[in-house]
Amino acid sequence: MLQIDAAPLQGFTESAWRNAHEQVFGGVDAYYTPFVRLEKGEIRNKDRREVSPERNKVRHLIPQIVAGEPDEFCRLTDYLYSLGYREIDLNMGCPFPLIANRGKGSGILPYPERVDALLKTMEHYPDIRFSVKMRLGWKDSDEWKLLLPLLNRSCVKQLTLHPRIGKQQYKGDVDMEAFSDFYNACELPLLYNGNLISVSDIRQLTDAFPKLQGVMLGRGLLADPSLASAFREGVVLSKAALYGKVYEMHRLMTDEYVKTIEGGDAQLLQKLKTMWEYLLPDMDKKVRKSILKSNRLDVYLRSVETALHG
Repeated sequence: MLQIDAAPLQGFTESAWRNAHEQVFGGVDAYYTPFVRLEKGEIRNKDRREVSPERNKVRHLIPQIVAGEPDEFCRLTDYLYSLGYREIDLNMGCPFPLIANRGKGSGILPYPERVDALLKTMEHYPDIRFSVKMRLGWKDSDEWKLLLPLLNRSCVKQLTLHPRIGKQQYKGDVDMEAFSDFYNACELPLLYNGNLISVSDIRQLTDAFPKLQGVMLGRGLLADPSLASAFREGVVLSKAALYGKVYEMHRLMTDEYVKTIEGGDAQLLQKLKTMWEYLLPDMDKKVRKSILKSNRLDVYLRSVETALHG
């Protein structure tokens, strides 16, 4: 059976989203946390909260880390191990300059020796199942060609490839020709990530690449939270059914944010509005505008109820 994972997206797929999504929609085999990182030599409090076992209710959660050097990698891994995690994903795909320009995320891809150092460090943790999420390269879509042989002979158990270069961020087309080359040369279980927004997209991809272990859904799942379950079950929800489930997911997320966000209604409202950057892109523009223009929490919640329940 095809593996379907939920991608980590900073600011979007936080614990509130993950918990509510699994409870209402499901269809996902594993959820990944947005990456945990060191900032000024310490793990950020925000990241500590996000990986806290007490805050996470999903059945299968895989924390992701971003690191450029073995010492940094070890500090993050040791912390997650202390919390009981035995699966960790290494981010070698983040395209944002703040991360990449420091030689992390996709910024590490032009440096095979640095990648190799991290892969060798993984061998110090035989109890942990490591995976890697990566791009084709940072500046050049051929950079992976020096890295894949290192990955193929490493202790990494799974790869996820987003077939863009880091410099593209999320712009332009995915490079399916390069993905095909990577797919044919990869000796590890491989997942595809990038521009999968419909059930037919997933079917076409898996028909073209039958050896794929699975797919990782990101922005497509944020836009249509039923995407994984629709593919899994072969049933696409009606608009009314989808909107009803989104309303329930939104309610659960609101309840969790009320408990965890400090700073009152203004901060809560700002956080709730974030999800509409991707959610239900086909929604009537006037209805969406009424949600985003809301400047009080009670007005916002009424606008959401009207939009999703009519």
